[in-house]
Amino acid sequence: MNKRRRQLLLAAVLAPVMATASMVPSFAADEVTISHYFTGELGQKGLKEILDGFKAKSGITVKDSPIGHEDFKTGILVRAAGNALPDVFSYWAGARTQFVIDAGDLRPIDGMWDKAGLDNVVAKSVADGATKYDGKRYLVPFGYHYSGLFFNKAVMEKAGITEAPKTWEEFLAACEKLKANGVTPIALGSKNRWPAQFWFDYLILRTAGPDYRAKLMNGTASYADPEVKKAMDLWKSMVDKGYFVENANADSWTDASDKVARGDAAMTLMGTWITGYWNSIGLKPGEDYDFYPFPEVTAGVPNAVVGPVDGLVISANAKNPEGAEQLLEYLVSDPEAQAKWANIQGALSANVNVAKSNYNAVMLKALDTIDAAQTFAFNYDLSTPPPVAEVGLSMFARFMDDPSNVDTILDETQASAASAFAE
Repeated sequence: MNKRRRQLLLAAVLAPVMATASMVPSFAADEVTISHYFTGELGQKGLKEILDGFKAKSGITVKDSPIGHEDFKTGILVRAAGNALPDVFSYWAGARTQFVIDAGDLRPIDGMWDKAGLDNVVAKSVADGATKYDGKRYLVPFGYHYSGLFFNKAVMEKAGITEAPKTWEEFLAACEKLKANGVTPIALGSKNRWPAQFWFDYLILRTAGPDYRAKLMNGTASYADPEVKKAMDLWKSMVDKGYFVENANADSWTDASDKVARGDAAMTLMGTWITGYWNSIGLKPGEDYDFYPFPEVTAGVPNAVVGPVDGLVISANAKNPEGAEQLLEYLVSDPEAQAKWANIQGALSANVNVAKSNYNAVMLKALDTIDAAQTFAFNYDLSTPPPVAEVGLSMFARFMDDPSNVDTILDETQASAASAFAE
């Protein structure tokens, strides 16, 4: 698909354009423009402090234009279609970055990467999977996350669950204990669809394995395959048994997190950013909450962990590419800025020079869990092209509304995904 064709498709098929999406960034020689999706109160305040530190060091002002997380997914693509991208923008590593590279909208950063010696700064495990596309580097990782089963310790202990379930059978037994104790085992807030993806990700990875999932993500496997049906049937059986809160599609991820914090539910499958949220409302990591890895489902399947890498990229038509490169170098290389961001966001730093003493006990445990895994997989909507991701995310929401219709949902999803891949 050529660039113009892709841009027209995005503008026509994706969601309506925000008013800010058509704004063309202004330019000054001592200024860099940036847009990002870090709009939470703590995130936006912390990022401003970090950007102020960059200005103090470089003399370059950063003109910031944050956009809400969900609006950003569509808005940045519409801005790309209208040649109105800022110098720098945050983006998720994986298929979404590949998508904008294929449209010709990103600037390679190999020269900056080598000059700044980032091979000695960015963890190789993250750099290998997140920064290179078509043999060139385009992205610097600003932070990354791990998704696990985060739980209320007091609720679990009251139900007699003192050890983390390691197998699927142990996990289901724990859910039964929680129900018997009058607590809904699992909170899910899929109002914005994406929180449900982690259940699909882990169930596919724990049954069919990483190689099959990669084929599903690139369109060489089908949503009508027995492997997908098996994963969805496991998910359906959990919903049928009442393990999930009712009306999950009415709740946001923070609503679900609040239910676990209050003890209305025992656990939620979420990324490590939940630690930043819980810490901000006074919960103590390791005392009030903890997590355990998604249990083994099928013996012998390689152990994979799931999560996103938040990155920063430079637009192909950046007005101040030199200043943009200085900003990217600073944001990934400065250990103080990286440590500050990790603590605010409940993120892990890709900078190997950030001391482990900056992490609390739960985040250290997340690091160890990632290190022990054989595969780090980007979550669903970062592993497949954006038009296909829209199809899948809608599938998860439809499923949570009516699990009994799973066979029809899968057939219709495959037809829509095949059409999106064919564009």
